[in-house]
Amino acid sequence: MPKAKHTRRSARETVLQALYAVEVGQEHEAKALKDILDREKRDEEINEFIVELFEISLKNRDWCENEIKSRLNNWEFERVAVLDRLLLILAISEIFFIDNIPPKVSIAEAIEIAKQFSTEESSAFINGVLDNIYKSLPKVNEVVST
Repeated sequence: MPKAKHTRRSARETVLQALYAVEVGQEHEAKALKDILDREKRDEEINEFIVELFEISLKNRDWCENEIKSRLNNWEFERVAVLDRLLLILAISEIFFIDNIPPKVSIAEAIEIAKQFSTEESSAFINGVLDNIYKSLPKVNEVVST
């Protein structure tokens, strides 16, 4: 019996694959998600994370793309590699819409996935965009005086 995949990194990679199937393969979202979930045995908790991250990434795609566009200096959004763009959407969605994961973890994971699946320059590009986004986040411990 195949061993179940347990890691959130494998879940992120799975979501990236599903997003890629939708983007490049013109796959219907529900079918892409089902196909990707059926490929490997995983813990139920990991499957739930995959579904949540996939749905959040799709729902907030336009907003995430605007966040990316606003941080591209002397670079056109259309020139960003598809895989890098999808990985940024995934990471930005995780940073802003999934509360129980520290942003630095989301950033580190995106960089490592870029190293594995994208070009040599991609990890530095992903790091630069996500670092810029991280620095613009409101400080969690900042006390607002009234």
